[in-house]
Amino acid sequence: MHNPDSTNPMNTENFAATRAEQSDSVENISATKAEISQPASDAEHVQQSPLIRLRIDLAYNGMNFNGWAVQPKLRTVQGEIEKVLRRILHDRTAQEQPTIRLTVAGRTDAGVHASHQVCHLDVTQAMLDGCVGHMHVDAVKALELRLSRMVPNDIAIHRVSIAPEGFDARFSALERTYVYRIADAQSTYDPRQLSYVWHIDDELDIDAMNKAAALTIGLHDFGSFATPNPGGTTIREVKTAYWRRVPMRPLIDDPMGEQYRTPAIESGLLCFTIVADAFARNMVRSLVNGCVQVGRGKRSVDWFAQKMQVPLREGSTGPIAPEGLTLEHVAYPPNDQLASRAEAIRAVRTLD
Repeated sequence: MHNPDSTNPMNTENFAATRAEQSDSVENISATKAEISQPASDAEHVQQSPLIRLRIDLAYNGMNFNGWAVQPKLRTVQGEIEKVLRRILHDRTAQEQPTIRLTVAGRTDAGVHASHQVCHLDVTQAMLDGCVGHMHVDAVKALELRLSRMVPNDIAIHRVSIAPEGFDARFSALERTYVYRIADAQSTYDPRQLSYVWHIDDELDIDAMNKAAALTIGLHDFGSFATPNPGGTTIREVKTAYWRRVPMRPLIDDPMGEQYRTPAIESGLLCFTIVADAFARNMVRSLVNGCVQVGRGKRSVDWFAQKMQVPLREGSTGPIAPEGLTLEHVAYPPNDQLASRAEAIRAVRTLD
């Protein structure tokens, strides 16, 4: 029997075209199904993953650091810690990750120390889980252990923990405590103090210095004792400020029959303790400079009072040597007040 399609070229072409269209349709349907079933890309997954805020409590000897904040080609505390964190938290399965960036309670200057500093960073759960490896601990503890072992020996990691909701290391802080240590003519010199005590040859009048320090307590504009910050303010509230001399050790009988004072590491030191909600740049070291000038008898308490009343920055009230200064403590409110504290402290202060 004659098959009309076998001799009709048009029918053959139509049949081929129809088969091609059907094939394209099948491919399109398959592609659509593949797109629907294909999981989100690693980058999209990272962006959608909730971030976990971690709190890090730490200490450091600032002698060999150019301050806390990252600076190009300079060794800084933040730079060293972030470098280690990038190695520990790198998620090889993700194309993109949150930037490892620390937010700190107080940005200390070059040469300034911290016995209790606080910072935070945000990570994903996948980044945290990668820290565990063969350790039989939870992910946060694993990060703490790895970080402690890998940072330089002039940094100490005290604790890593999951931060409460609303926590911000900088803006949630309730108060910060700094101590400045001076070895004057009455102090027993101890070479171990070299990196964290400022040495002077004069004998200082602690009573006069305390009169000056008392003038700083309360809400004031510390413009005379702080480096101007464009767009910011030098208004701060000081809660506590005082000088004290660390008692000397009792006299000890020497086997040779003589008596001497044992060189305890802080024997006789003059220590300035100041507590405030926050500090302007170079504020603590500049206040110490003013007090020391009063203690040396070069300036009067009235001069210091005038500087407090007229917030005008000039050379005689610049910052003193950094090595004597240590950030001793950062305090935070109860967890349910963290967010409201952060919101309030972000507002620009006024004297009203």
